[in-house]
Amino acid sequence: MKITSISRKLLSKVLSVYFILTISVTGVQIIAEYFNTKSHINSELLTLQKTISGSLTRAVWELNTQQAVDISEGLIAIPMIKGITVTDEAKNVITQLGEVLSLNPENSPNRDNEHYIISSISEGLFGHSFPLIFEFSGRTTTVGTVTLLSSNDVIFSRIEVGIYFLIGNAIVKTAFLILLFSLAFNKLLTEPLQALTNQMKQLDLHDPDASKFHRMSNETNELNVLEDAYNNLIDELIEFKDKLALSQRETNLANEKLDEQNLLLEQEVARKTSTLSSTLLRMEVQQKEMLTQQHQLEAENSRRSKTENTLITTNKDLKNSIMELSKAQDRLLEAEKMSSLGQLSAEVSHEINTPIGISITSISYLADILNKLQQDINEQKLSKRTIDTFIENAQHSVALLLNNLQRAAELIASFKQVAVDQTNDKIRLISVAKYLDEIIQSLHPKLKKTNHHVKVDCDPHIEIYTHPGAIAQIVINLIINSITHGFADINRGIISIKISAEAQRLVMIYQDNGVGVSPDQLEKLFMPFYTTKADKGNTGLGTHIIQNLVIDTLNGSIDANSTLGEGLSYRITFPDMRYT
Repeated sequence: MKITSISRKLLSKVLSVYFILTISVTGVQIIAEYFNTKSHINSELLTLQKTISGSLTRAVWELNTQQAVDISEGLIAIPMIKGITVTDEAKNVITQLGEVLSLNPENSPNRDNEHYIISSISEGLFGHSFPLIFEFSGRTTTVGTVTLLSSNDVIFSRIEVGIYFLIGNAIVKTAFLILLFSLAFNKLLTEPLQALTNQMKQLDLHDPDASKFHRMSNETNELNVLEDAYNNLIDELIEFKDKLALSQRETNLANEKLDEQNLLLEQEVARKTSTLSSTLLRMEVQQKEMLTQQHQLEAENSRRSKTENTLITTNKDLKNSIMELSKAQDRLLEAEKMSSLGQLSAEVSHEINTPIGISITSISYLADILNKLQQDINEQKLSKRTIDTFIENAQHSVALLLNNLQRAAELIASFKQVAVDQTNDKIRLISVAKYLDEIIQSLHPKLKKTNHHVKVDCDPHIEIYTHPGAIAQIVINLIINSITHGFADINRGIISIKISAEAQRLVMIYQDNGVGVSPDQLEKLFMPFYTTKADKGNTGLGTHIIQNLVIDTLNGSIDANSTLGEGLSYRITFPDMRYT
């Protein structure tokens, strides 16, 4: 039989507890060192943010991509920086170096105007993202964002020596305690127990008195108590032998009386057994009937349980399908909201090419005549006629250059304000007439391809606090709908926009002289995905988005009226935000 050593078992438990405690404490110290170092790195990233924010903001505002790239390359050279991403106000990446943190755009919050901390445990990256805010003429504009990333490798490189020191310290202490505990347990427990075991093996049941323990030491401990208890047990065993002899004689007499009682008892048991057998037979019949009913109930419960599980699974699938459809609809609505802005962006870019190209040609011509003038000066052929001709051509080139650059600047300013309002959707004070001019100016590249005309009737003194982005989206969608649907077969269409203020509410009457819609089509006008030109790529979300913007964003109302062949009109009302 294999003997398990108590001292070894006790030693293993004590050392196991100590080992677990040591690992836990060392792990806590390492984790604390990790988070402390990570906090220092985050502080260094914040300090670095303050250092490079100004120069990077100006580079993005001035569209100086090379300067932004140079600054980013200088930052990525710092060992602490593992990744940098610079984007403009439209979330387009200007430069992206090093590590990139993967984010789900559907789940990430809209934090365009605030600093926030980024952390990804799975990718081992962390850092900060902060907006680039440019101040100009007393206004602040978010021109882009910068994301600085560091990694766990940087943290581990800083705390590597400390980790080795902690682990080595724990190993040395553990080895020393194992040696110390082994010697102590062997001296104080194993050897005394071995001596007691040897004395117990010498026990003689015929002469118990000679088998008593002899005290091994003068100390009073648990082993001495065990010796005294064993000696007392021997004394009781001697007394028990004497009493057992006396008891044996009494037992013989009692056995004789017990035999008589057993005979009577056997007779009584036989009678009771007969009665019990008949009772058990009836109980078996009842038990079989109960088992049959129980099986039927279990089968019914199993069937109902399967049905319930099927219903629960079906319900979950239906809920998941509804949620997915809702998310898809939200994404489609958002994409449709930005589609008009994307179209405007492409058309404005194309429109700007003309004045920019003329400006480049003027500058090139001006450079040529300057070179010619320099050549005449060097060759001493300069005359009054040459100077007059140079001045006339230079003035003509400068005038042409100024006119075309002014035209490009107006297009960019109008489109930029409208684009910023649609992406940011902040509440601010606007002059309604001036803002409508900016919106229509941004649509000029699309309108100039047609013979259609937009008339605006608005008091120039009307100013309100509202969501300018929502108003821009509404007007752009209305004009594009008129061009696409109302003026499909009309060469010269007229769009009329009349603005008036009534009791702290703005009233917009929009009307075109297009083909109009039928009563059936008018009832479905604001329904999502309803369109009469689905075969041409239209989604049917334009008027639905307009209705959502008027009701949900502007807290207003919208009504549509039309007669087939006589155009379509909208009446839109919404409050001045300063009174709500």
